[in-house]
Amino acid sequence: MRDYDEITSFLGEWGPFQKTIFALLSLSSIPNGYGAMCMVFLSDTPRHHCSLPYLNTTGYNQSQALPMEEVNGQLDYSRCTRYKRLNVTELMFGNETERCVDGWDYSTERYISTMTTEWNLVCGDAWKVPFSLSVFFMGVFTGSILCGQVSDRFGRKFIFFLSLAVQTIFTIIQVVSVSWEMFAILYFIVGVGQISNYITAFILGNEVLGESYRLAFSTMGMCVFYAVGYTVLPLFAYFIRSWRILLLVLALPGFLYMPLWWFIPESPRWLLAEGRLKEAEDIVRAAAEKNGVRPPAVIFREEDSAKLLEKQTDHPKTSYTYLDLVRTSKIRNITILNVILWFSVTISYMGLSLSTPNMNGDPYLNCLLSAVMELVAYTGAWLMLKVVSRRHIISSTLLLAGAVLLLTQMVPEKWSSVIVGLAMVGKLGVTGAFSVMYISAMELYPTVVRGMGVGVCSMTSKMGSVSAPFLAFMGAYYKALPYIVMGLLSLAIGLLSLLLPETRGTALPEDLSQVQSLNWWSHREHLAEPAGVECGFLIYDLCSCLL
Repeated sequence: MRDYDEITSFLGEWGPFQKTIFALLSLSSIPNGYGAMCMVFLSDTPRHHCSLPYLNTTGYNQSQALPMEEVNGQLDYSRCTRYKRLNVTELMFGNETERCVDGWDYSTERYISTMTTEWNLVCGDAWKVPFSLSVFFMGVFTGSILCGQVSDRFGRKFIFFLSLAVQTIFTIIQVVSVSWEMFAILYFIVGVGQISNYITAFILGNEVLGESYRLAFSTMGMCVFYAVGYTVLPLFAYFIRSWRILLLVLALPGFLYMPLWWFIPESPRWLLAEGRLKEAEDIVRAAAEKNGVRPPAVIFREEDSAKLLEKQTDHPKTSYTYLDLVRTSKIRNITILNVILWFSVTISYMGLSLSTPNMNGDPYLNCLLSAVMELVAYTGAWLMLKVVSRRHIISSTLLLAGAVLLLTQMVPEKWSSVIVGLAMVGKLGVTGAFSVMYISAMELYPTVVRGMGVGVCSMTSKMGSVSAPFLAFMGAYYKALPYIVMGLLSLAIGLLSLLLPETRGTALPEDLSQVQSLNWWSHREHLAEPAGVECGFLIYDLCSCLL
């Protein structure tokens, strides 16, 4: 079977058709950038203490009625207890405490309202705040399972727009939630739609665009626009201090993407793999017309579609399932290694993203810095991918992240800006690795199971996302713990990632027979890297093997 890129080379690499696909699919990832991160502001917990309806608001009376507690080295009024009154007629208090039976008073210095203040998600119900995000990532986990197989079966385009609609509509419904339980259930469905949208857009773009622009699409396209969505989040949150209005404003842009149905085509690669030659050829001819080039009289032949060939020779149609991701030793090893890497990297990535309120300083500024680090990471990854192998970028950025995150424990608490700076460098490294892992996984899995393969990678990463909110939540009580866990994880998987096969400079595999083997002995692929880079990574590999 001829290579798809070779067959469609007459289209050119960067005509109006490719530019349109690049731009529209990239823009669709903007809402994904704030879909989960918005919880940093929607559910933030302002300073609070037990409500004291029988006292005035003077500090003296509060100090008589509220015990003090230490939080991260500072004394403050207790958030969950108050002193019992000795009698109901006089304002006299003993040493015995009770819970906040009259509710809580919340500071309005930063927020008009949050989910926490509206539904009192504090003290005994404080677990509901991180669990809200865990529920979202359970939805993402479910969507990762579903979207891969359904996009491989029903097409990239249909699932892409269906998931966009689900994400937008159910976010709008969230705005009118009457309880935390209702919000959480809807958030689960939003998670299903969000990841399905992102994965199918990622796969569709990589299958439509030529080899020269897949890297740019994966980093400067999807990832950078994801970071753009993350960047605008603190800007909107700074000016909108009510959680319902903020969520509504963030949901409305989703409606702008629906008319794109008439501009984004189905993946010709997928149609070809399904034996639908005429539809694939019609799309390519339309692309040729848009690019102003003349297509050949016959673009695809019968032998270019393995599925169609099976039908015409009376062989049963092959139906691929998730079992095919572990059917042979090569693809099984690829799947297991990716599962470990994606699970671990996501814990560090999400843990750092959700920990911005626990850092010293302004949470809006910290969130903005975290988002800017993503923009820098994606841009840097795109530049490095041109000259450095995938696995070495993943490994080196993770080792950098692990080192600086552990280094934060050696910096005195009073140097808060240095600690924040090191955390941001850690975010830079983890994000860079994450963006390249998407490209690596997409290039490792063949077309017939690519949707399921990338879906499984994303699915297992979301298992890490489910636990990450609780890791960030613990940082509110012990700031060092999240950084220690994330630092150790990043170092470990930075070394493990050296086993990944290299895909730079190779054609996208089409079937299971083209899957690569792992680099068990740190075997180097003979790619055209600069001599200095090659020599440096040879020493790097030798040191890694000794470790």
